[in-house]
Amino acid sequence: MYEDLIEKKIHSTDVFDGNLLHVKKDTVELPNGHKTYREWIKHPGASAVIPYTAEGDIVMVRQYRYPIEQVTLEIPAGKLDFKGEDPLDCAKRELSEETGYAAQNYTKLMTIATTVGFSDEYIHIYLAEELTVGNMHPDDDEFINLVKLPLAKAVDMVYNGEIIDAKSVSAILMVDRIKNNKS
Repeated sequence: MYEDLIEKKIHSTDVFDGNLLHVKKDTVELPNGHKTYREWIKHPGASAVIPYTAEGDIVMVRQYRYPIEQVTLEIPAGKLDFKGEDPLDCAKRELSEETGYAAQNYTKLMTIATTVGFSDEYIHIYLAEELTVGNMHPDDDEFINLVKLPLAKAVDMVYNGEIIDAKSVSAILMVDRIKNNKS
């Protein structure tokens, strides 16, 4: 359908093979026949979850993000632990670890490609409802604060630039549309 846009991989080289990220450098043939390189990151994928309370609040986590040297406000999320892991199972695990909450009802909101210019990462995003409170048990290298706020306030924070994390922005605006019957 869009054959005039497709690039063909000729050769792939592993540049770096880490625990989470795998950096590749591929030689590709462009649609016009010229050859060039593409550097990109292979990622295992992830899931995220936006916990929504009966009172209309959402539960988020505040944490420091080293690559941008900033404390962010985000919905709970984490990488898929193994090839073929069910993204819903990952979302449930991350909800429990990062917030202590469990949910009776999960709804798949969307799957987003996070940074299509240099990564193949997809994040599966779920809405979690009918929440029950439990104890947080984050990973040893996670330092997070739990934040509960009204959905309307989170929407305002998106529009005024206080919430900048892409998965969180996407989820907040999607849930606002669903809960407030916006078309």
